[in-house]
Amino acid sequence: MSKSMEFIKIKNFIDGEWVEETGVDFVPLYNPSTGEAIGEVPLSSQATSLAAVESSYAAYDAWHKTPIAKRMQYIFKMRQAMIDRIEALAVAIAVDQAKHISEARGEVQRVIEILETASGIPTLIQGETLEGIAGNINGRVIKQPIGVFGGIAPFNFPALVFGWFIPFAIGVGNTFIFKPSTQSPYFMQKMGDIFQDIGLPKGVINIVHGNRSVPETWYEHPKMSGVCLVGSTPTAKKIAEGCGRGGKRSMLLGGAKNFLVVMEDYQKDLFLENYVISCFGSAGQRCLAGSIVAAVPEIYDELIESLIEVSKGIKVGDAMDPDVYMGPVISADAKKKIENYIDIGIEGGSNLVLDGRNPAMPAKNQNGYFIGPTIFTDVTPCRTIAQEEIFGPVVSVMKISGLEDVLQLIRDQKFGNGACIFTQNLYYTERFIAEADVGMIGVNVGIPAPHPYLPFGGIKDSHLGTDKVQGKDGIDFFTQNKIATIRFAPPTGQFVGEDGKKVVAKDGKAPAVRSCVAQ
Repeated sequence: MSKSMEFIKIKNFIDGEWVEETGVDFVPLYNPSTGEAIGEVPLSSQATSLAAVESSYAAYDAWHKTPIAKRMQYIFKMRQAMIDRIEALAVAIAVDQAKHISEARGEVQRVIEILETASGIPTLIQGETLEGIAGNINGRVIKQPIGVFGGIAPFNFPALVFGWFIPFAIGVGNTFIFKPSTQSPYFMQKMGDIFQDIGLPKGVINIVHGNRSVPETWYEHPKMSGVCLVGSTPTAKKIAEGCGRGGKRSMLLGGAKNFLVVMEDYQKDLFLENYVISCFGSAGQRCLAGSIVAAVPEIYDELIESLIEVSKGIKVGDAMDPDVYMGPVISADAKKKIENYIDIGIEGGSNLVLDGRNPAMPAKNQNGYFIGPTIFTDVTPCRTIAQEEIFGPVVSVMKISGLEDVLQLIRDQKFGNGACIFTQNLYYTERFIAEADVGMIGVNVGIPAPHPYLPFGGIKDSHLGTDKVQGKDGIDFFTQNKIATIRFAPPTGQFVGEDGKKVVAKDGKAPAVRSCVAQ
């Protein structure tokens, strides 16, 4: 471990205090850039998980009754604290998640923007009123918080997933339990300090580290209201089953296999810039990473030459090196899995034109988990590397006959997260937007990630549930609608009957409504 960095002992954050877990197993925390152990993460006990539920449940009553303006003050304070500590937060991501420091800064900045969006909750949470339903009857829809939610983060976006879940959940009045990935928990240690520093009431946010046993305590717990996940599709389906048994709300984002479609009228420089960002940013470890480049015959051969050339120019190395573009993958197991997919691609008959395995590294990074940009060409849709999520810097280049062909390929996929098209043709653009069977579309952009004001999420096996994260969908998921039907009358005892005429009832009481629908 670096002499300049102390051993990181990850702690749980329960009821507003840091709690060091004892009597449980710990897993090592690694720096993927060097392969060295830099800390340890507790696999928290069931008792700790249940204590977090009790803490959040106890905090809910006072928190959801806190005036919304006061809750927004905490959101404002959280935003300012993140601005003040943006570099420390980014370094925390770069150290254990090994996202390159420039991208880590961008991730923290996006969370700040999400907090700015969440500060609009007083407007976004407003309900509806319908006057004059019948006589002296009005109707009202009221959006209210629900209770305690749990959230599970993947390793690849420790900050962003916090931003997707927590500001909206607590902003509308819920309380929250957050389980970071055991591979990238350091960011949330920094956030726990912020929660204390801004005076966030105890129990509003709890942080519990561990494996799948942590969320398993939530599914059927009577004091839990819902569960959120960003992770793999198999994990999402298991959680959906658990939430179904327990009658909990669930918002579950799963895997992906995203197309970058290149038409004959594409702008070359624009595409290549976006290709690099999409396919090799975050070392390809994100749900909106470009995985398949699908090109029409007119440009296929020249495009391959350009892809190889620009990909060879990408510098791979330590996530803290400002001269590096792409850092390592998250773990030795992830590296081995990606290398296995490369072997599968070769054995399946695809043409490996750029092999990113075993890139040269300086001495201090010899044990890091590095894979450079890797490109297969002449990939057909039936091959494994064209169907399964690799989650690394591996690109499959596929020849398509035209727009109809690629639209069908996208329809045939089990995933439906995102897809992008590069064209100047309005017909291609509108057809693609209308018919590409995915949840998020990009036109001349390589990562179709919506800004915080809009919902984020896919369809098919990429998303289980109805609501998506952030934007108005985030508000809807974390609230429930209460509908009020209100009959009112003046104190004189006069009421308006079904025919619109005034009716005077005995003893000043309204005549009974004798229908299942209020008249």
